[in-house]
Amino acid sequence: MKRFYLLSVISLFSAGISAQEITGGERTLSADSIITSDVRLDSIYQSLPEVMITGERPVVKASQGKLVYDLPRLIRDLPVDNAYDAVKELPGVTEMNGGLQLAGQGVTVILNGKVTTLSVEQLYTLLRSIPASRIEKAEVMYNAPARYQVRGALINVQLKQTADGPSSWQGELYGKYNQKHYEGFEERASLLYNGNKFSTDFLYSHKHGRTYTTTDKDAMHALADGSVYPMATDEVRRGRSHTHSFRVGADYTIAKDHQLSFVYNGNYTTSHNRMNINGSQQSATVSNSTDWLHNGRLDYSTPFGMKAGVEFTYYRSPSDQLLNSRLLENDELDFFTQDCQRINRWKMFLAQEHSLDKGWGLNYGIVYTTGIDNSYQYYYDPETGEQLGDENATSLAAGDNSAGNFTNMKSRKREETLNIYAGFSKSFGDKLSLDASLAVERYKTPVWNQWDWYPTVNLNYMPAPGHILQLALSSDKHYPDYWAVQDAVSYIGGGYSEIHGNPLLKPAQSYEFQMNYILKSKYIFSTWFSHTKDYSVQTLYQSSQRLVEIYKYLNFDYRQQFGVQASVPFKVKNWLNSRLTFIGIWHREKDSDFWDIPFDRKQCYGIAQMNNTFTLSTKPDLKLTVTGFVHSKAIQGIYDLPVSGNVNAALRYGFAKGKAVLNLYCNDIFETGQISPRIRFQTQNVTNHYSCFRELGVSFTYKFSGYKEKKRERVDTSRFK
Repeated sequence: MKRFYLLSVISLFSAGISAQEITGGERTLSADSIITSDVRLDSIYQSLPEVMITGERPVVKASQGKLVYDLPRLIRDLPVDNAYDAVKELPGVTEMNGGLQLAGQGVTVILNGKVTTLSVEQLYTLLRSIPASRIEKAEVMYNAPARYQVRGALINVQLKQTADGPSSWQGELYGKYNQKHYEGFEERASLLYNGNKFSTDFLYSHKHGRTYTTTDKDAMHALADGSVYPMATDEVRRGRSHTHSFRVGADYTIAKDHQLSFVYNGNYTTSHNRMNINGSQQSATVSNSTDWLHNGRLDYSTPFGMKAGVEFTYYRSPSDQLLNSRLLENDELDFFTQDCQRINRWKMFLAQEHSLDKGWGLNYGIVYTTGIDNSYQYYYDPETGEQLGDENATSLAAGDNSAGNFTNMKSRKREETLNIYAGFSKSFGDKLSLDASLAVERYKTPVWNQWDWYPTVNLNYMPAPGHILQLALSSDKHYPDYWAVQDAVSYIGGGYSEIHGNPLLKPAQSYEFQMNYILKSKYIFSTWFSHTKDYSVQTLYQSSQRLVEIYKYLNFDYRQQFGVQASVPFKVKNWLNSRLTFIGIWHREKDSDFWDIPFDRKQCYGIAQMNNTFTLSTKPDLKLTVTGFVHSKAIQGIYDLPVSGNVNAALRYGFAKGKAVLNLYCNDIFETGQISPRIRFQTQNVTNHYSCFRELGVSFTYKFSGYKEKKRERVDTSRFK
């Protein structure tokens, strides 16, 4: 606890721009990494809004349902060298567990007003590859109008457009080394050609390295017959991975506001992991995976407001696992499994916008998305190669862990979404503006076929210069991951833990009201209330029938949140730039049919964060940043989440007339950033202690020929396996 007291003090009196640099996500099959980068498992964190940086001149203004930030001014004195870190400096934005949040909710980031189907991870990689100097402004919408083809929170990053002029080549080279128990590396090269009417850009990045994590589990497993089994295990996982990302894009300007654009995004990842468990369970696991992603998009825009586009995504992710496990010297698992997910998805849209007289605007459009998910999972005897179990057998709900209960799965599912929307905007002088839209959507799968309505209303009022009041009302739907709805069972954590699919999982529907007040163009006060029906999250349950713990996505009755936030920036002459944020949340989750232990849980929790940037010298250009963050106790499902926090520091040195940047950083200095979630609810008793290591790193960036890189969008693979 002494470390957390010290952490609290530091977070309030020292902190700054986050120097954290996230390494490439690993694709590991482990439910015990529920708060790590495991792509099959939900983050156990609850994230909340962030902060605001001050400026002498206004850095934000309201415009038709959005807040427009002068992002270059926000980051002018900060050691920020890429678009991802720049976005984190927007008021209300925070990074939690490797993801961006806006006002406590997930946020979609787009580039130049275009939405693609790139995954969240792919998008973040792209943002980190784009120099901050390419950003012109950022538009923040707590509730995006339907014309953006996105529901919920949205951040639109606008890039500087190249004016007509002589052709030029520009580029950037980047390298990074980090040490977090094991080493990690990243190399990146970018190149941009700008012509009079034609421009093209190329990006290649390579992330690679080794990983090391540990998990200590302490549990008391109670069965229906009254017997109780103590479970104490120590898990050690070692892995290595390579991720290659590449992109090629081209724009051709036919005339003013008349453009044809094409972009291709690709990604290739390989990972190899080895896990050993000792204690109540003895097991050894070897797993391998490969991911391929191909995404192409064609956009066409006209001077009279019409936009059309088509996008195709191909994703394939084969993996295998060899497991041998003995549990309490009774149950034994010994198998080799192969699985694969293959997604083919098309998206087509047609949109029209009209600028009318007297401040009126009209927009409408149609978006059609269709995808086919071809997936399989087979179990084999590791010695004979004979297939185990029955194809499309029922999932393990009872019985022991024997070969006859293995579930083989092969499926082909089509998903279709048709979205038709219409909206309008109206400016009532310089002080009041209104933006409203209504979308109707049909969602069709082999299980669901339903229509839904999604209204969005944004009202902005400026009672005086520098003062902005924003009211927003929205609704949204959150779709489950493709693999989460497969009728499949995967063994993880040495076999004591299982991941169960849920073919009947419903999309979650949310409704939110948000109010923001900006004082003197820099102090931000916010409050919001959200209600999410059929909220789903992956939860842990100790089976009362068998000695296994089950991870499964389930629909809760609802989740509710009421939150308040205050962001206060301040400066001390030219040597200190600080910002302080306080956030409070009332959180409720209810599920009346959660296995055999229904719950209705409520919790109030808070966040305190303070960021400081110290200008040590202007010649040479030397800046120090320190960031402190504290998160009080929280809940998720039947989990209890303890206090967490971190302190990060970075030293940034710019030289060669601003073309070169050397960055030294240390993240999670006191090794307090990782939590150990616990369950003490009725018959459930589990605590998972996860390893936590500080991270040391150095990065170097060099820009040549006055580098200007063009930004592109990513493919949404967030629901893939």
